[in-house]
Amino acid sequence: MSEAKLRVRIPWRALSMVGSLIAIWVAFSITTDGTFVTSRNLTLLARQMSVTSILAIGMVMVIVAGQIDLSVGALAGLLGATSAIIYVNLDWPLPAAFLLPLALGAFLGFVQGTLVARLRIPPFIVTLGGMLIFQGAMLGTTGGVSVSPARPYLFVGQAYVPHALGWAGAGLLSVVLLYKAVRATGSARLPWLGLTAFTLAFAALMNSYQGVPFPVLVVILLAAAFTVLARHTTFGRHLYAIGGNREAAFYSGINIDRHLIAVFTLMGVMAAIAGIVLTARVGSATSDAGRMMELDAIAAAVIGGTSLLGGQGTIWGALLGALVMASLDNGMSLMNTESFWQPIIKGVILILAVGIDMASRKSRSH
Repeated sequence: MSEAKLRVRIPWRALSMVGSLIAIWVAFSITTDGTFVTSRNLTLLARQMSVTSILAIGMVMVIVAGQIDLSVGALAGLLGATSAIIYVNLDWPLPAAFLLPLALGAFLGFVQGTLVARLRIPPFIVTLGGMLIFQGAMLGTTGGVSVSPARPYLFVGQAYVPHALGWAGAGLLSVVLLYKAVRATGSARLPWLGLTAFTLAFAALMNSYQGVPFPVLVVILLAAAFTVLARHTTFGRHLYAIGGNREAAFYSGINIDRHLIAVFTLMGVMAAIAGIVLTARVGSATSDAGRMMELDAIAAAVIGGTSLLGGQGTIWGALLGALVMASLDNGMSLMNTESFWQPIIKGVILILAVGIDMASRKSRSH
C-alpha cells in the first residue's frame, strides 16, 4: 500500500515535459552547431519567455476555476502603452507609471469578472469582446505611434540581477527545496532534488553571461506567490473545487461569484505587469503589442498540465510550458526556419497536450 502511494506522488506529467524539453534542446543544439545552448542565447531565451510566463501564471488560476480569458494579450498591450504614455507624455513619476496601470488592470478584470459571474455571460464572449475593445482602445491611445520610455523605465525589462544577489537567491531557494526533499520519503524526494540541481545550474548559467535577467526574477517571485495562493490558501483551494465540480462547490457553501470576480481581477493585474515588462523589454509601446499573446499564455498553461475542463493545473507546470514554447520559437529562429512553421508546430503540440489530458481523464474515469 505504501509503495502504491509513493508511485502516485511521482509527477509523471512533469517528468515527461522535462524529458521533452531536454529533447528539444538537444535537437536545437545539434542543428545550430551549439549556438542554442550558449549562455548568451539561453539568457535571452529566459528573458524572452518572461511576458508569456507572467500571463500564463494568471491564466492557470482562471482555467483552474473553469473559465477562460481571451483578452489578456490585448489588455497587456493596452496597459503597457498606458504606462509608457503616463511616464513619457504626461511626465509623471515612475511609481505612478507602474501603479496606475496595475489599478486599471484590476478594474477592467473586475468588470469582466462581474459580467461573467453576475450576468452569467459566457467568459468566452465577455473576454473576446474585451479583446476587441482593448485592441481598439490601444490603437486610439497610441494613435499608431510608438512611445519609447527612457532608461529608468527600461530597467524592469532589460536589467540583470548582480551575480552575488543571483547566487544568494539561488542558495536560499536551494535550502528550501532541500528541506522539502528531506521531509519527503522514498521516490517523492526525486522531484525536489531535481529542482535543487536545476536551481543551481540555472544560476550558474545566467551568471556566466550577465546575470539573472530582472524580468525572470519577477516571474520567479510571481510564480512563488501564486503557488502559495493556489495551494496553501482557502481562496486557491476553492478555485480548484469550483473548476473540479461547480455544483458540489456551490452546495458546500463556496461563494462562486465572488471567487470568479476575484480571479478575473487578479488576471487583470497580471496583464498589467506583463504589459509593463513587455514595453520595458522591447523598449517601446506599439499599437500591435500583445497581439496573440493570449493564445501563447493558454498554450503554455495547457502544455504545462492545466486542464481546460478546470480543477487541475500548477503554476510551475505553466512555466515549463512557456519554456517549451519559447524554446521552439528561439530554436527555429536560429535555424532561419520559415516563419509559417512556428505556429504550425506550436498548434500541433497544443492539440497533443489537450489530447493527452482528455485521454488520461478518460482512463481515470474507467
